[in-house]
Amino acid sequence: MQNRNRILMLIVLLIVATGICSAQKVQFNISPAHLQPGEKGVLQATLIIQDSDKKQSYDPSEGENGYLTLKVIGSYPQLNFESTKYPEPDKITDGIWEYYGKFTLKKPFVVKADAKPGKLSIKVELQYGLCHKSSGFCDPPQTVEGTVQLEILPPATLAESENEQFIEKEQDTLATNASVSTKEEIPSAPVQKEESGNILIYMLLAILGGIVLNFTPCVLPILPIRAMSMINQAQKDITKLMIHTLLYTLGVLLSFGAIAAVFVIARASGVNLTYGFLSQSVTYNLIMMSILFLFGLSLLNVWEMTLPGMNAAAKATSKGGYIGSFFNGVFAFLMGFSCMGPFMGPALEVAFRLSSPMLVLFFLLIGFGFALPFIIISLFPKALKALPKPGEWMNIFKEAMGFVLLWLTWKYVSNIWSLTKSGPFLINTLLFIFWMGVAAWLYGRFVRPQYKKWVQFLLGFVAIAIIIWSASYYLKWEPEKEANKQEQVQVQGMQPAEQEGWYVFTPELLYKLQEEGKPVYVEIGAAWCTNCKTNEKKVLNQEDIIAEFEKRGVIRLKGDFTREDAVLKDFMLQYGSIGVPFNMLFIPGEEPIKMPELFSKSDLKKALEQIPVKEKQ
Repeated sequence: MQNRNRILMLIVLLIVATGICSAQKVQFNISPAHLQPGEKGVLQATLIIQDSDKKQSYDPSEGENGYLTLKVIGSYPQLNFESTKYPEPDKITDGIWEYYGKFTLKKPFVVKADAKPGKLSIKVELQYGLCHKSSGFCDPPQTVEGTVQLEILPPATLAESENEQFIEKEQDTLATNASVSTKEEIPSAPVQKEESGNILIYMLLAILGGIVLNFTPCVLPILPIRAMSMINQAQKDITKLMIHTLLYTLGVLLSFGAIAAVFVIARASGVNLTYGFLSQSVTYNLIMMSILFLFGLSLLNVWEMTLPGMNAAAKATSKGGYIGSFFNGVFAFLMGFSCMGPFMGPALEVAFRLSSPMLVLFFLLIGFGFALPFIIISLFPKALKALPKPGEWMNIFKEAMGFVLLWLTWKYVSNIWSLTKSGPFLINTLLFIFWMGVAAWLYGRFVRPQYKKWVQFLLGFVAIAIIIWSASYYLKWEPEKEANKQEQVQVQGMQPAEQEGWYVFTPELLYKLQEEGKPVYVEIGAAWCTNCKTNEKKVLNQEDIIAEFEKRGVIRLKGDFTREDAVLKDFMLQYGSIGVPFNMLFIPGEEPIKMPELFSKSDLKKALEQIPVKEKQ
């Protein structure tokens, strides 16, 4: 009976973990698949965009150097490949071609006259990058590889060749007409390869991230107690234990699903929810600062989370009530969610670029990973022995983790300073933190069972009122009154940036310098961007790189995207970037060279070598 229950439990969990993924599909094929020397064929790649909210863009001026390319991997001396043929777009916007649904790229080729008969495996690669139709934000470029089979037949006899000349001409005509087709069916059997690799990585990241949340300062101190409580309340009845675990998992999944739904609705309303762009919001940083500070004080025993309903749920749990296990899952989510931003920032950045169904699945899998330790314990109770036994170490560890959260609180205070550059507002923020501490102490000191209920409700209300009052009084930020540096630059011309040797970037200044035939390096970063700081520290601010810039007469322009700037945003989107870091080298008469998100000194020097050394006067 116990084994049956375990098997049933595993089946249910597998169903939850393997939901339907909306991956894009790529089909490669070659037509015709059998050719003789001297004959022509077409290598084709069909992209099926399964998310109706996305599109594929292509700039004809880029040729085959953009983010939509069909390439042959390796050398095939028997074949002569031509340039890729792009189909007619579904729509043209400002000279940019847009494709929806399904379309096919084609690369014609000719079998050389001296090609030897035999089968040939050709490796091909399609690179693409989808963007959301409404918001305009783009997913990271994806690369899908595949293999197609071509059989080179022995040369035809003279008679056979003469009989087939007419058919060959007809095939050429059809191929020419088909080169502009966007929806045609592929006659030969395609070799299909789904973009399952990246989807699998996202899923594993989500589950791993959920597991990691159990070991964050917000959750780990109470993890052993929760696990032992679930074992004890089931009184060694495996069936009851699994039901409690399922309800706990359901509480976790519904909570993560609810927050995912909020993100999906907000994004559909045009709100940019990528983690980097959220960091540009003063409000977001204030909220995260407040949550981490209050949780830090909680771990330091200044106050405890005794929200209405928690005591009732705890009593129900102690009696073996299933409702308690469900609410334990909800409250575990509340404890873990505050640590998601600081500890899972990179993973969330990936998640917010996914399609809406995948975003929901991503958060559900985080919840699944979050509940996984309890699931393992319910299936294998002996695994509880792997957890350290509750003891004084938990109090010490919990208090130490409280200081970790206070340190993370300071991180958001620093972000607020970077966003506002306002001394008075920074002081007001610190005063708000002070009054939050007073409110937390008041709540933790008097909202306790030993006091009468009216005392608890009164002082609990006073504590909440203090936080509301201090927030409304101290956190009045009016960014519209701040000076707009970008507008000042447009009037004054080249304005030195804070860093020596750099000038404040504007598109107008860049175009002016380009017209003058000067090489220009553009860096757009943000105070909250870790990769930006890494590039500056390890590459851009190194003496040999600075010397290389000066030797080649490169003018360096710096854009500050710490706070969202529509001008900078439109400029980056123009060159296929949805955020920072953005680094690009503009060389007169050449295509701009875009640097990777993280790059080395050798990468930059290689790009700079394309600029002639400026001769000294």
